[in-house]
Amino acid sequence: MFHFRLIYFSGHCCLVYEGLDIITNKVSAQEQRLCQHHMISFVDPLVTDYTVVDFRNKATALIEDIFARDKIPIIVGGTNYYIESLLWKVLLDTKSQETGTEKVIDRKIELEKEDSHTLHKRLSHVDPEMAAKLHPHDKRKVARSLQVFEETGISHSEFLHHQHTEEGGGPLGGPLKFPNPCILWLHADQTVLDERLDKRVDDMLAAGLLEELRDFHRRYNQKKVAENSQEYQRGIFQSIGFKEFHEYLTTEGKCTSETSNQLLKKGIEALKQVTKRYARKQNRWVKNRFLSRPGPSVPPVYGLEVSDASKWEESVLKPALEIVQSFIQGHKPAATPIKILYNEAENKRSYHMCDICDRIIIGDREWAAHVKSKSHLHQLKKRRKLDSDAATTIESQSISPEHGKEPKEKEAPEQNDQEP
Repeated sequence: MFHFRLIYFSGHCCLVYEGLDIITNKVSAQEQRLCQHHMISFVDPLVTDYTVVDFRNKATALIEDIFARDKIPIIVGGTNYYIESLLWKVLLDTKSQETGTEKVIDRKIELEKEDSHTLHKRLSHVDPEMAAKLHPHDKRKVARSLQVFEETGISHSEFLHHQHTEEGGGPLGGPLKFPNPCILWLHADQTVLDERLDKRVDDMLAAGLLEELRDFHRRYNQKKVAENSQEYQRGIFQSIGFKEFHEYLTTEGKCTSETSNQLLKKGIEALKQVTKRYARKQNRWVKNRFLSRPGPSVPPVYGLEVSDASKWEESVLKPALEIVQSFIQGHKPAATPIKILYNEAENKRSYHMCDICDRIIIGDREWAAHVKSKSHLHQLKKRRKLDSDAATTIESQSISPEHGKEPKEKEAPEQNDQEP
């Protein structure tokens, strides 16, 4: 008889960091007593170089240990790259290791300090295939590909080709890390989901979110703010909710109460908007990475409708248990995995340059959406008007003031009747 064990993840995997329990929506102490949880609150908040490789190595060891004791790990998440690191053999171990008491500087961090266009140009020389797939502004991925080449001498694209052609490999990378995975996708109507996310923010505020942020700001971020060296792209500071209240936290007590209240309202609204935006991003990830890219290395996805919370038992819990039980027993579940129509010829990494908007677009679908977007159509309308005005100006300049009148004949010079 298998027992369930839980490995828990959340957005940007910020649950690994100590602190900010409310804003990262960590499971409560009561919930943790119901079953054992892992990967929560074990990294110091000031650590900024904790990577997906660190996460994968620790989580993989835990999963293997749980399997060895005939138990089933349940991964709950969250962060796209972290989930993928546990599903497929896709990551390279290029992170710097500690040597003695000194730690070698992470090359990727050093690269990210450089100009994004300079990095992309350098990548185009050493790995043109990968450079064509990455947006020049996607500094993290560009730096990662450069790091792979610099530390291994082999291009990132060559590594990926090798992984894709491994036995069991597929369009998403190498073979599955663990056999027979099962994915349960809890999804809801967008309107319902938006309302729940807004309420979640309100509940966080009622639970003491502002005091948690003030305390964390005083202990970990105040000095960085004074030095103007705060960074919201690494560590726990990149978690949704902290940077949205930065202006409010840094000016509290230094401005009028009216201004402070306005900044607070601005932070709350920003938090709600970015939370809903991230939820949409997670849904797109499921559709793009699983549903529209079938293959031998893509696990089946079973959808569970959670719009009506009153039907949780019949719509979610019961079918989920039946699906998992079928997998445990080696049977095909009665439920049908979700599938969506997809275009096999679609290139998700194609390169498009929009001269109208001065933007680079990666992917056929993204390009199709861009040319129909309001921003593109607006720029196109402006361009056509400018071209029309320019053409009118040129035409008017090419027409003389006397245009339309018959030209005067030149008068013949007077001639003498007598010859010289």
